[in-house]
Amino acid sequence: MILRSMKIAAAKRGVRGVHDFVRGSTGGGTYKVPLNSPKIVGVYASRGSREYQEDAATVGSLQLPPDELQTSLRKLKKPYEWDPISSGSDFLAGQVAAFGIFDGHGGTEVSTYLKNNLFKEIEDAKLSDIEELVDWTKDRHGGYFRRWRGGALSRWTKYASNGSKPPEGENMTIEERLNIAFLKADKHILENIEKSRRCGSTSSVVLLHSLDSPGQPYWSAKRLSLTVAHCGDTRALLCHQPTGEVIPLTEKHHAEARVEASRLRRMGAELLVSDSFGESRWMGVVENTRGFGDGEWKPSGVTVEPEVTTRIIDGQEHSYLILLTDGLTSLLSDQELVDLIRKSFDPTRAAKTIVHFAEDLGASDNCTAIVVPLGGWGNVGGEDTTKERREWRRRRFGEMNTRMQRM
Repeated sequence: MILRSMKIAAAKRGVRGVHDFVRGSTGGGTYKVPLNSPKIVGVYASRGSREYQEDAATVGSLQLPPDELQTSLRKLKKPYEWDPISSGSDFLAGQVAAFGIFDGHGGTEVSTYLKNNLFKEIEDAKLSDIEELVDWTKDRHGGYFRRWRGGALSRWTKYASNGSKPPEGENMTIEERLNIAFLKADKHILENIEKSRRCGSTSSVVLLHSLDSPGQPYWSAKRLSLTVAHCGDTRALLCHQPTGEVIPLTEKHHAEARVEASRLRRMGAELLVSDSFGESRWMGVVENTRGFGDGEWKPSGVTVEPEVTTRIIDGQEHSYLILLTDGLTSLLSDQELVDLIRKSFDPTRAAKTIVHFAEDLGASDNCTAIVVPLGGWGNVGGEDTTKERREWRRRRFGEMNTRMQRM
């Protein structure tokens, strides 16, 4: 009853809506900090040698239902008990910082749409969307989706197929909300962006939710829920503060990857073809088997369903979160990317450091980095184990480039 009252009160005051700020709690009230400050979040991009910049990135703060956040935490493999009332207010209980990175291909239309609209779709997702989205996906794509039952949403489609109603008061989870949002955004893209049959985008979205009492901004929270919704080969990494070691949060969605190979097996192994460079591509064309758009290949198993993972972390034990496009991760290892900015005190300079180093190694693709400081920011332990290798690679590329200029 209390949670329901909190939701009604929040709706009446109009607190729903993607914000560009986060709030924190003080003894006498709350304070507000803008997320678009370069001292709070670092975002930097380079077009490389490409004609167009097809990468996009966005940062915001969402308001999600506190009871839904609570339900999601209780359904983890290791259930976590969190009381929304302890956050101090309905706004702080539902406040979730969001970071999204999108790597477009075939044009800028899809990645730009996601930058401007995906967060709103996440906030607006509702259970009543599910049946229409599942039916539309099956009818539109056929093939792989002919017998699809909604994936992560299947528990709700079972109620509809049986003609029954869900138990009263049952909440959807954050994973289900993210699946609804991704499917709904993809539906809009395929129906309204003319180029979307062969134009698309990969995506990684990270949500940070404070579990402190009272609620605090993610960068000072002692306890955080970290959720990743991932499609394709964009990358999200954590830096472990005591050791400086990287914690990968995403896996490439290529056809030969473990998760994707299992999912796509029923479509036939012969659809995995190596190109002239020896790289495996689904149907000989598609590199990423999950992503937005790419309508021509959806019947063959390409899906927008995100791989969603949630973990509870100690904010002080992690120095920063990094989101990256593959123009960077194709040149630098996960540990190199984390080590590059271990001494940074400014997140925007840190993002520039990553992109500029990739350019020093001859990056030609679009490159985008988001650096999000956490509780252990500015105090990374362990040793920089990749420094010598990085510097050798930079010198080596410089020497090769000089020789090429002489020829």
